Amino acid sequence: MNIVPPYLKPGDKVGIVAPARKVIASEMEYAIQTLIHWNLVPVLGDNLYKQFHQFSGTQQERVSDFQQMLNNPSIKAIIAARGGYGTLQIIDELDFSLFQKNPKWIVGYSDITVLHSHIHSQYKVATLHATMPINFTKDEESTQSLRRALFGESLKYEVEKNELNKKGQATEILVGGNLSILYALNGSVSDIHTDGKILFIEDLDEYLYHIDRMMMSLERSGKLKNLAGLIVGGMNDMKDNAVPFGKTAEEIILEKVKKYNYPVCFNFPAGHDRKNVALIFGKEVKLEVTDSVTVLSI
Repeated sequence: MNIVPPYLKPGDKVGIVAPARKVIASEMEYAIQTLIHWNLVPVLGDNLYKQFHQFSGTQQERVSDFQQMLNNPSIKAIIAARGGYGTLQIIDELDFSLFQKNPKWIVGYSDITVLHSHIHSQYKVATLHATMPINFTKDEESTQSLRRALFGESLKYEVEKNELNKKGQATEILVGGNLSILYALNGSVSDIHTDGKILFIEDLDEYLYHIDRMMMSLERSGKLKNLAGLIVGGMNDMKDNAVPFGKTAEEIILEKVKKYNYPVCFNFPAGHDRKNVALIFGKEVKLEVTDSVTVLSI
């Protein structure tokens, strides 16, 4: 059974760190004020606004910030300021021993899938796939879903039917994240375990043949065969070659799983889009895909 960290209460401290791409202070101001409005106390990483090429500081500076937040028992959640690329560079340098004794919420999406997958596979602690401070202004519903998740309020999402959906229902643990990151972690110590679980995937700005290659990798490594269900989030801004691939990203994904007998939902409002509702990975959820609607209850 996975461990669910304590939900937040007014007055709790929340760390903001940037394990990947750089940010500037003006990009964080709205989120900081939002957290204060939620009666939380934002604590900024010492190196949050550092810059090293495209990264928010050197690898050691990024490790230092994240490690301090992991080790500080007064920090009840760690929110990644943004994604980009860089978390994979530091994951093996992080020491989660105190985190194991004192679990806390790790929050983010995209590149933060590295942390979701590593923590799920190694430590069996629930994490929060949700909007990040740089995106707080994008969609109020998404930002409020993060607040509800952090404070332990129930989450229930209803999504319009998609013609590619496969009907069914499942009540199992939810795992997943960004498809490109899951592909990059395949075979590593941070590799995700999917048997008997509901898998969520999303991606952005990929060539369609890359989507096919990544889905083939998941299929060949056995990650699709024994799922309880599949939720496909945003597959946005896909690219094609001069000679078209011939299928959409959604059609590519369905092609790999249509032989299996579990529910599949497309166009779920999470990922790299304006709407990016909060999902709790490592927690049991209920997925219902019908002729008329998809319902996900967390």
